[in-house]
Amino acid sequence: MRFVLRSKIHKATVTEADLDYIGSITIDENLIDKVGFWPGEKVLVVSNTTGARLETYVIVGERDSGIICMNGAAAHLIKKGEEVIIMGFELSDKPIKPVSILVDKSNKFLRFL
Repeated sequence: MRFVLRSKIHKATVTEADLDYIGSITIDENLIDKVGFWPGEKVLVVSNTTGARLETYVIVGERDSGIICMNGAAAHLIKKGEEVIIMGFELSDKPIKPVSILVDKSNKFLRFL
């Protein structure tokens, strides 16, 4: 069994960073649906801006809002305006084809990668 990439949102822009939240990353529901994330799913978030990497879990954000919000302690590592990649993984005994999407600067879906 291996952990393999299952889902990826590429080049998203962090729209908010909220230190006063208990943790997680809030993601626009449209993007969650496109890549197949689940609420509460563990994800790896990587900043293309600073190189920071962290694991957290998904919270559903308002549909069509474009929200990508780093919550809680994660907001110290990845801040508003940074470009990020958000990845979900799956434990599998065989290779799988990941669902990867590219978004624009407003976090609107552009295309599948």
